[in-house]
Amino acid sequence: MKPVLLLMTFLYALSLKAQTGGNDTLSIDDKAYKFSAKKLIVPSVLISYGVLSLLSDDLKSLNRSTRYETREHIIAGATIDNYMQYAPVAAVYGLNLAGVKGKHNFKDRTIIYATSQLVSAALVLPTKQFVGEERPDGSNNFSFPSGHTATAFSSAHFMFREYKDRNFWLSISGYPVAAMTGIYRVFNDKHWVGDIVAGAGIGILSTEMAYWLFPMTSKWLSPKNKKQSFVILPTYQSKQIGLNLIKTF
Repeated sequence: MKPVLLLMTFLYALSLKAQTGGNDTLSIDDKAYKFSAKKLIVPSVLISYGVLSLLSDDLKSLNRSTRYETREHIIAGATIDNYMQYAPVAAVYGLNLAGVKGKHNFKDRTIIYATSQLVSAALVLPTKQFVGEERPDGSNNFSFPSGHTATAFSSAHFMFREYKDRNFWLSISGYPVAAMTGIYRVFNDKHWVGDIVAGAGIGILSTEMAYWLFPMTSKWLSPKNKKQSFVILPTYQSKQIGLNLIKTF
């Protein structure tokens, strides 16, 4: 819970600074924002595997056997996965502060990342309610898909998109961290293997969608009239986390 609140507070602070952000780093017509069916292949395969793991007896058996093996050798209870999911996006902002620039300026990358998280939440939360898969530890019925893994891979793919044309090896460095986030969710007995595979696919898809949507969101969130402003405000009520998008004219 605390990491989520910290992230939302961080996004709120970023949105305030975004009101005075500089010019766009890329042209709004750049190919980075164009839809590409090829970019759907990896997330589609991952999400399809996750869905099949709910239906296939063989994949269900793999889920159970993996849990059996991890329970034999690993004690659940680590909390590092709560923080690792945000490491790649923290690295992007840290690298920019250190002078290692990505594709976008402060304002634009904040809009893109915030959009990716909203898309991810819109995909993950209703799916958890609809599928109702019980967690391995029996704590609730919100196991599929893994929200932690979705956040981790959306952050890792955001890092990839920002740096892939400038430093390829740096750009892919977030994926091992994202993978370990998913693995720790299995170690902590919170998710089945199929849950984290689907979460990875949703995370990658969410970031791709954020880049495709950027020409529209940037126009809405970067008004020409300087008196207009946009704020992302974190909310917490009745044990529910949310974001309020406030646009003033």
